[in-house]
Amino acid sequence: MISPNPPIPNAYWVLPGQLLAGAYPGAQDEAVARDKLEKLGNAGISYFLNLTEPTELKPYHPFLHPAIVHHRLSIPDFSTPTPDHMTAILDALDAALAQGHTVYLHCWGGIGRTGTVVGCYLVRHGWDAAAALAQIARWRQNTPDGHRPSPETEAQQQMVLHWQEKSDHLPARGFDVQQPG
Repeated sequence: MISPNPPIPNAYWVLPGQLLAGAYPGAQDEAVARDKLEKLGNAGISYFLNLTEPTELKPYHPFLHPAIVHHRLSIPDFSTPTPDHMTAILDALDAALAQGHTVYLHCWGGIGRTGTVVGCYLVRHGWDAAAALAQIARWRQNTPDGHRPSPETEAQQQMVLHWQEKSDHLPARGFDVQQPG
């Protein structure tokens, strides 16, 4: 059974047991990185969707079990992706979930880029954008950085508030992201 509590600090379940979002799971110290990755593995994470740039942080993927997927779709820190790049990120996320993976979506702090993707993901799956932003704040309220807004910048928040996709591009969904009643 998956714990409702996230396995590492600065992380939160978007879809319990399926999609966890948060901060960089590595560390400068190899033992600390391995400990975080072990905790994520024990939570069932089988797919890492990494939004950081290749030279931004010390790589953690060499410590992953060969069966675990590491997929990088970079967004520069404090920025927003192009609409096409966001669609590619959301498509990768939906595909991983449809394949049965438990996904860990992250950037460096788990706030700006991660919050932007989570917000657009919720909008893709039928949420009102303002409700999505409010829910992200609720999910994050008990994290160490929960006092900081997510998405972090005005441009990132605006991307979520104005996110739209062509309906012919939307993937079929085998799961449901419930909006609070």
